[in-house]
Amino acid sequence: MPLKTHQDDQPTLNLTPMIDIVFLLIIFFMVGTKFTELEHKIGLQVPEVTDHDALTDAPERKVVNVHADGAIMLDHRHVSVAELTQQLAAANEQYSKLGVLIRGDRAASHGTMTTVYNACTEAGVSKLGISVKVLPPQ
Repeated sequence: MPLKTHQDDQPTLNLTPMIDIVFLLIIFFMVGTKFTELEHKIGLQVPEVTDHDALTDAPERKVVNVHADGAIMLDHRHVSVAELTQQLAAANEQYSKLGVLIRGDRAASHGTMTTVYNACTEAGVSKLGISVKVLPPQ
């Protein structure tokens, strides 16, 4: 068996192909962005649509707070029953699946709560929720 009398040179890493590929990618993306800029300058008459319904669902449900003194708040603003009905109807036109959560104070009168329920029904809201506190079992 022949013995090695000299040491082999360490292999060198040739970076030229990698640098070529990086430059090609840079040029490709630079040219690609120029095409998108030119596309925006083309004089086209795009179709128009009416503002009828929202394209997405309601981001979150509306919250109606009924205080013990009979004050009604919709999303942290004091409103009357007529304003509540009007604002919920407008929101229901935009988002057909509008949800409303009614949070009534324990001391609020049943008549005030019924008025709020009727206002939601008149506005066309079909998803009503009532907030309650669940007590632990004894």
